[in-house]
Amino acid sequence: MTFARPTPASPFNIGTRGSPLALAQAHETRARLMAAYDLPEDAFAICIIKVTGDAIQDRPLKEIGGKGLFTREIEEALLDGSIDIAVHSMKDMPVEQPGGLLLDTYLPREDVRDAFVSLTAKGLSDLAEGATVGTSSLRRRSQLLAQRPDLNVVEFRGNVQTRLRKLNEGVAEATFLAMAGLNRLNMTDVPRTAIDPDEMLPAVAQGAIGIERRGDDMRAAEMLAAIHDGPTGQRLAAERSFLAHLDGSCETPIGGLAELDGGSLRLRGEILRTDGTAVYSDDVTGAIEDGAEMGRVMAEKLLAQAGPGFF
Repeated sequence: MTFARPTPASPFNIGTRGSPLALAQAHETRARLMAAYDLPEDAFAICIIKVTGDAIQDRPLKEIGGKGLFTREIEEALLDGSIDIAVHSMKDMPVEQPGGLLLDTYLPREDVRDAFVSLTAKGLSDLAEGATVGTSSLRRRSQLLAQRPDLNVVEFRGNVQTRLRKLNEGVAEATFLAMAGLNRLNMTDVPRTAIDPDEMLPAVAQGAIGIERRGDDMRAAEMLAAIHDGPTGQRLAAERSFLAHLDGSCETPIGGLAELDGGSLRLRGEILRTDGTAVYSDDVTGAIEDGAEMGRVMAEKLLAQAGPGFF
């Protein structure tokens, strides 16, 4: 360890949102750093930062507008030195970081699949015609309507616990959550059915945790190098290139998934109209090192198929 060792008197500050899932991800990051460097828990401080996406719960994300709804305030704290690193759910991350910040560390990826969650049904086919399904994700809404245009899809904001409460209150008969989040929270009692990516392609980078740092902070760079997962980084390079060349955000319905098999990488992607009436998809395999280029080519191909003004 060539850098200044964090101590309880001078802890390494980890920035995060305050939801139970965000805290679980920050705690996982801390645990991996503790193990890598044989450091005590109190050599780290978990710093909770309230972000716009969490503060405004009574409006759909698309109405709040802009990118970085779940990251902006955390990145500001990183830039002003209030925290040393920031822990993010990668599916919330814009494809470009503010000047001076780098996102180059990823933890091993969790289950990428969506979970169908309902107190009464096992899957989409079990829902009666006209049933109400809640989701705050434009991707999930679009994919759902593409398969079941008869369903009534309503806005469903909030963390995992809030969404489960809404189900119990009868606001909707079903909703969707990420399997990764349920696994990280050890919520084995949640009535869910994992959805195969062939049926519902997940969000780009779903299930991945990313750690952001200041570009000139060599101590953070050295510490994080010990916990970076290379295969996750390779997969996200392809997926986030696809997203970047679509200019994607929380306001655009996009699905994407890269998977590794030996020395090759399979990339699947799709773009959808928000009402589910049009879906354009592609599926390619190539060398792992060509992942980012594969993402670019796929994005351009789907945009050409969809035509101008698709989103």
